[in-house]
Amino acid sequence: MKRIFLTLAVAAGVLVGCQENSKEEVLPTQQAIDMSDFYLETEAPESRGGSEQCSSMRVLNAQLKENPGLYKKMYDVEYATRKFISLKKGGNGNGGGGNTGGGGGGTTPDNLGVINIPVYVHVVYSNNQQNISDAQIASQMTVLNDDFRKQNSDAGNTPSEFAGVAADAEITFSLAGTFRHSNSRADWGTTSAVKTTYPPVTPSTHLNIWVANIGGGILGYAQFPGGSLATDGVVCSPQYFGTTGYVSAPFNGGRTMTHEVGHYLNLRHIWGDGRCRQDDFVADTPASDAPNYGCPSYPTVNCKSNDMTMNYMDYTDDACMSMFSEGQKSRMRSIFAAGGARASMLN
Repeated sequence: MKRIFLTLAVAAGVLVGCQENSKEEVLPTQQAIDMSDFYLETEAPESRGGSEQCSSMRVLNAQLKENPGLYKKMYDVEYATRKFISLKKGGNGNGGGGNTGGGGGGTTPDNLGVINIPVYVHVVYSNNQQNISDAQIASQMTVLNDDFRKQNSDAGNTPSEFAGVAADAEITFSLAGTFRHSNSRADWGTTSAVKTTYPPVTPSTHLNIWVANIGGGILGYAQFPGGSLATDGVVCSPQYFGTTGYVSAPFNGGRTMTHEVGHYLNLRHIWGDGRCRQDDFVADTPASDAPNYGCPSYPTVNCKSNDMTMNYMDYTDDACMSMFSEGQKSRMRSIFAAGGARASMLN
C-alpha cells in the first residue's frame, strides 16, 4: 500500500510540475513569463450600446468553439511573444510592468531588420463597382507602407502625451499578385466563406487579402496568428479599401486595412474587448473600457486615463487615426522571430 501511495505522490508531483512549466518559464534574467491575464473570448461592442466595425474577435470566438485545439495554439503564440519581448527588454512579458515591461516602450534592436510582407489580393466582385481598380489596390498598399513605417502625413496629429511612443514598426508590404473572381453572391458575411471559396495562396509566406463585400455594416476582419492556414488572412469590404475609386467616407483613408493587418500581426483592440481590467497586453496603450467612434476630442478619459483614440487599433474614423505604439511594434515583430507564428515569412 505504501508503494502505491508513493507512486501516486510521484505522479502527482510530475503532473503539477508539468502544469507549472506550461504556465511560466524562468528566464536567464530570473523573470518569469506571466500568463495570468491571458484571455481569448470577448464580448461584442454592441453589448454595451456600441457598433461592431471589425469582426476579428467575433470570428475568433466562433473559431474557438469550432476548434478546441485553437486555444492552446494561441496560448503558445502569446507565450512565445511574451518570452521574446521579455528577453529583449527584461520585463515579464504581459504588458503590465510599465515601459520596462513586455508590452511597454523601448527601442532595443531585435535584429530582425525591416520586415517585408508579400501580399496577394483577391478581388471578389458581383458588380463593376466591387471590381476595384489596380489604382485603388495601389493606394491601399501605399497607406499600409506609410502607416507601418510612420511615414503617414498625419503622424504629426498625435498628441504630445503619446508622440514619444508613436512607432515606426519597420514593416513594409509589397504586392505579389492580384486575383479577380466574379461571383453573383451579394455579401459574404464573416464565416470565412470567401476564403474557402477562393483559398489563400501560400499563406505561410504571403499575406492574403480578400476584397469582398462583407455586409452587415462590417468593415473588415482578420485571423490572428495560430489559426488555420486554410483561412489565414484579412477580409475587407471594397468601399473601405484604399483611398481612391470605390471608397466610402469616413472610412476612405485605408485605415481599415491598417487595423485588420494589425490583428493579423497579433494586436488586440486597445480597449481589450472588455472593461477597464481587460487588457490588450500592451503597457503603453492606456486602459479603456470601450471603443471610440468618430473623431473624439483630446483628451478623452476612460479608466482614469486618457484614451489613445488616435491608435490604429481603435474604432475612430480613418482621418483621426495616426499611430501604433512602441509596445504594439514589439508584439508585431515578435511573431517573426525564430520559432514565431509568422517566422516562415522571413525565410
